[in-house]
Amino acid sequence: MSQYDLVVIGTGPGGYVCAIKAAQLGLKTAVVEKRATLGGTCLNIGCIPSKALLYASEMFDEAGHGFEKIGIKVGKPKLDLPSMMKHKSDVVDANVSGISFLMKKNKIDVHTGTGKILGQGKVEVTADDGAVSVVETKNIVIATGSDVMPLPGVEIDEKQVVSSTGALELEKVPGKMVVVGGGVIGLELGSVWNRLGSEVTVVEFMDKILGPMDGDVSKNFQRMLKKQGMAFKLSSKVTGVEKKGKGLAVTVEPAKGGDAETIEADIVLVAIGRRPYSQGLGLDTAGVAIDERGRVQIDAHYKTNVDGIYAIGDVVAGPMLAHKAEDEGVAVAEILAGQAGHVNYDVIPGVVYTQPEVASVGKTEEELKADGVEYKTGKFAFTANGRARAMNQTDGFAKVLADAKTDRVLGVHIVGFGAGEMIHEAAVLMEFGGSSEDLARTCHAHPTMSEAVKEAALGAFAKPIHS
Repeated sequence: MSQYDLVVIGTGPGGYVCAIKAAQLGLKTAVVEKRATLGGTCLNIGCIPSKALLYASEMFDEAGHGFEKIGIKVGKPKLDLPSMMKHKSDVVDANVSGISFLMKKNKIDVHTGTGKILGQGKVEVTADDGAVSVVETKNIVIATGSDVMPLPGVEIDEKQVVSSTGALELEKVPGKMVVVGGGVIGLELGSVWNRLGSEVTVVEFMDKILGPMDGDVSKNFQRMLKKQGMAFKLSSKVTGVEKKGKGLAVTVEPAKGGDAETIEADIVLVAIGRRPYSQGLGLDTAGVAIDERGRVQIDAHYKTNVDGIYAIGDVVAGPMLAHKAEDEGVAVAEILAGQAGHVNYDVIPGVVYTQPEVASVGKTEEELKADGVEYKTGKFAFTANGRARAMNQTDGFAKVLADAKTDRVLGVHIVGFGAGEMIHEAAVLMEFGGSSEDLARTCHAHPTMSEAVKEAALGAFAKPIHS
């Protein structure tokens, strides 16, 4: 007889949420986690600590450049990096402790060690001290997340050449930093160290930053970051990093060929993406199929080709986002409990937590054009928003894309202060198949930044009032 109804391997956002939901639905549940603390990459070395440093660095920058504009004189702020890092650690500790509490509250057993699937219904757990145990279960959910994508020919030592993990642990502000990759992680962490005083250069292989995001947003956002002091080398690639004295010599070449140049740096941050963590799980032995990119293959109900084994989050196809993994965790738990779990992949917001923030949900203009969809656009700049003016946060705009025939909202894109919070009214609207007129005719409190979203929606089906 199986010891558990469900064992979840990995306790990142997808894993721990899956476990909690399953326990709430009456399934006897356990988790397997190789770290000493729960929460996975996100809570320990990803989403949460990076947001703590983003906020702290934004406050430092605001004190040095923004306070005097609104009549507050405090003198030049002095950076206490160890205290800032302690703030980050305290935030992480509070969050991982919270997950441990939730495990106990929901009577979920925690097995600490590296999980390996021996076959249908059996998970081997190897503790740090080498002790091995076998946990038996009716169902297994693989929620092992993802790992840093290495840059060929460049060794990450987490001291001078760092991944996102090392970039969150630097002991001093680097004089010069080269960020390899103009995606979300590179721009977020690059902006942290830029605000704290580092000279940051971003090298991006593509001809735009933020890869799949709306081109209009990417172009304008890059202009904003450049104004903040960040430099960019687009359509370029890093082909080598060598030690030069106490620093580094970074070789950069045009993506399509041409003469190379050398950039000096104290720190190189490799942020070219992440890859699914599917190695060492015993998938070959268990007969679980993976694709050419190492992702576990699943059907529409998150089931692998092996009965009783499921997978969610970064280890399967789709955007590598914590909230996507969470929703999949809830869905698979509901399915295992006999309910109809479901995730609407057309309405998953994405946020870049820089200053200003960038947020997006649904289709971009480029995607709509490629799909041959006729659409209309409404756009409203924050320079015309009263609350934005009052807070000196006038950079950016809100853009609404709606079907030309039905007026159904197909995508919303925002770059501006608080964009990550504003995007959710668009997500709710789209979840219910709402139109730009529905959004525009919904009363918004005044004065708020969200009024810009309303005005953009108004522009999609009629004309904005305030521009």
